[in-house]
Amino acid sequence: MGLKCGIVGLPNVGKSTLFNALSSAKALAANYPFATKEPNIGTITVPDERLNKLENIINPQRVVPTTVDIVDIAGLIRGASKGEGLGNQFLGNIREVDAIVHVVRCFEDGNIVHVDGDVDPVRDKETIDMELIFKDMDTLESRIQKAQKFSKTGDKTILKQLDLFKELYNHLESGKPARSFELEEGQEELIDEMQLLTAKSIIYVCNVSEEDVLEGNAHTKAFKELVKDENAEVLLVSAAIEADIAELESYEERMEFLGDLGLTEPGVNKVIHACYNILNLITYFTAGEKEVRAWTIERGMKAPQAAGVIHTDFERGFIKAKTVAFEEFVSLNGWKGAQENGALRQEGKEYVVLDGDLLEFMFNV
Repeated sequence: MGLKCGIVGLPNVGKSTLFNALSSAKALAANYPFATKEPNIGTITVPDERLNKLENIINPQRVVPTTVDIVDIAGLIRGASKGEGLGNQFLGNIREVDAIVHVVRCFEDGNIVHVDGDVDPVRDKETIDMELIFKDMDTLESRIQKAQKFSKTGDKTILKQLDLFKELYNHLESGKPARSFELEEGQEELIDEMQLLTAKSIIYVCNVSEEDVLEGNAHTKAFKELVKDENAEVLLVSAAIEADIAELESYEERMEFLGDLGLTEPGVNKVIHACYNILNLITYFTAGEKEVRAWTIERGMKAPQAAGVIHTDFERGFIKAKTVAFEEFVSLNGWKGAQENGALRQEGKEYVVLDGDLLEFMFNV
């Protein structure tokens, strides 16, 4: 399944620098607003150490990790919801992504101008939040007007929808995003249909200097305090460090560089894993002599649905699946050991796939 995350933020907060580090695409990272005028898209590999262990056991012809599409979206300014700057384009691009990676500037540098004159991540977040909220309010206004016309018939379903739209509108008007609005059972589909911008899952990335990447600073502390009730993940990442890491050729060089800074993994890894977690995604594996491959599915998917990610025929003609947990597969040294020790199981259509499962599907079409 495809996964697309959009990197958003005000101009000059480090979005494009982070994007360049995340992907092999080379977006223009310049010291002026709107350096990114078209949404740059990069396909990046999801880091997963489990693939290395599977490769060592099976020695396949190739290893295929799962991927994420990252979109670097043009910088937003005040008035975007009314078309200011590149507002319409920005908001349209956000509508197309599954999750938002919101980059806020938490570093001081007199050589890099801030669109509002000084560094204040709390203000910057509120600027973007309000533009997204204003756009969602416009969307709801249209739905309310439409529902009011049809409500004259007395249709109870329409009247319930109208009440929901009005409640959500008031929620947005109070400055709160749609993602924090409590929905009753059966209302999710109706809200999803509207593709509200503030309903999307979000991760905050505080772009800090090299000196502050471990402990943060006054800006990051103020920002974390601001979002503490949002149930959102906040990551400390130095886009400058990530850019340096991306220039290094070998894995050993990168790990040595990280070790010198007191880090155990690149910040981009944290961003990718956070995207996975917030979208409730997991990985399962298929493994044979020709190929070891990682597959992305939603948590809670049953075996036939997981098979359908490989090919629709697999789901349509699903019979059963052979499966073994990753830890057992590794400790027993592969399929043969798993079978000989009773760790290899046969599961049917109701089996809920778990993160790290090794799966082999049997189907007939």
